[in-house]
Amino acid sequence: MINVILCGCGGRMGKAVTEAAALGNKIRIVAGVDINAASVGAVCSFPVYQSISEFPGKADVIIDFSHHSALPSLAEYAAKTSTALVIATTGHSEEETALMQETAKKVPVFFSRNMSIGINLLIELCRRASRALGEDFDIEIIEKHHNKKLDAPSGTALMIAESLADEREETEFVYDRHSVRAQRKPSEIGIHAVRGGTIVGEHEVIFAGNNEIITLSHSATSREIFANGALKAAAFIADKSPAMYNMSDIINSI
Repeated sequence: MINVILCGCGGRMGKAVTEAAALGNKIRIVAGVDINAASVGAVCSFPVYQSISEFPGKADVIIDFSHHSALPSLAEYAAKTSTALVIATTGHSEEETALMQETAKKVPVFFSRNMSIGINLLIELCRRASRALGEDFDIEIIEKHHNKKLDAPSGTALMIAESLADEREETEFVYDRHSVRAQRKPSEIGIHAVRGGTIVGEHEVIFAGNNEIITLSHSATSREIFANGALKAAAFIADKSPAMYNMSDIINSI
């Protein structure tokens, strides 16, 4: 049994992780961390603390679905207690990203902007498509999410774009075309965000060439897929050596 501290346990994803863990027999949530610890703790089956430093016990892995600003305290705790860390939040600053890398020298750190196995398979397929099609095909990414999502474009859209940029000699991310009247450059990767209703998450990658279009897409219909992915990540890194890990490591290990 792998013991987990769940940060952001009172949020929508925290609740999804709690429910998913209860259905399995590999992960046990031994404590939660939430800014609203008092009210959240009243409905949880495990103790909930406002700060991870208040937890008196020992866990194997921390799963963070809270907010990227929580990273410094979690990284400090992880390094101090030799606890593996799964980071499932997005929107990190350059300083926070550097902190992840530094923490990974001391404990295993798993980071993915999207915890879905399916979306990470999509990324692998997009990489392969880019290599096969070459730079004669224009790439556009369209992402759709619910109207409560704060960041745009989504971390997943950026993750897809960055993986495609790795496959090309020269790239430029373009988020807005209305302000410039100019022909599209071959180096561009267009990224477009849609916000509305209760859309869980949709990502579409368009490869547009001369007289043909190839589209790869992924649709999430429930947050359960992200919760299950986070639990897979926790199980994966629980016994790993200090380093940075991501979903590609899980996919390539299957």
